[in-house]
Order: sequence, then C-alpha cells, then structure tokens
Amino acid sequence: MRSIMVVDDDVNICTILSEELNEIGFISNYFTTAEGAIDYLMEHQVDLVLLDLKMPGKDGFYVLNMLNELKIKTKTIVLTAYADLSGIIQSSHLGAIDFISKPYDFDELLVTIRKVLFD
Repeated sequence: MRSIMVVDDDVNICTILSEELNEIGFISNYFTTAEGAIDYLMEHQVDLVLLDLKMPGKDGFYVLNMLNELKIKTKTIVLTAYADLSGIIQSSHLGAIDFISKPYDFDELLVTIRKVLFD
C-alpha cells in the first residue's frame, strides 16, 4: 500500500483528508506543523506528501527546502488556498510535482494523486 502524509495547519482538513485516503486503501497520517512532518520523514519513508504552503511558523516552502537539503525522496503535491503564480513557480523549483487549490474536490484530488503515484 502507498503511504501519504498530509501537512496542513488546519487539523480539520488533516483529519478529514487522512480518513478519506485511509478509507480507499492508502496508509495516511498527518502533521499540523512543518517541523513535525520533517522529523517524521527523517525516520520513515512516505510515498507522497500533500503539503499546504501557508502555515504559521515554518511553512510549506521550509518543508520543500528541507526535503531537498536532507535528500528525502518523496513526491509532493502542494494543496493550498493561496495558489499564486510566484508560489507555484517557487514550489516547482523546489520539487513539487503538482498543485491543487483549496477547497479541493476529493475526486479531482484523487485523480492527481493516482497520476503522481502510479504514472
């Protein structure tokens, strides 16, 4: 089974999305801080990270930078309500594979997840 980590400061989004992913057969967990996510990724392999960019304290760009700096091999989809062009470009340069705007449609998100994981 493929593992997916949700990183978002909104615990409601984290729990709902993680539950939806678990129900359809993924192994999913979540973190509401960038630091918690990086600590976990330093010890565990995750196939995909669904990452919010705008979080208090350390943000999604910090996570992307740390993934590169620590050479952590995982795929990343940015899931954000603040999808501006400069953020998309910066995220792409840091290794994000795709971008989904919030509020997301779960079926559309699932198509993107499957494309990233299985294509």
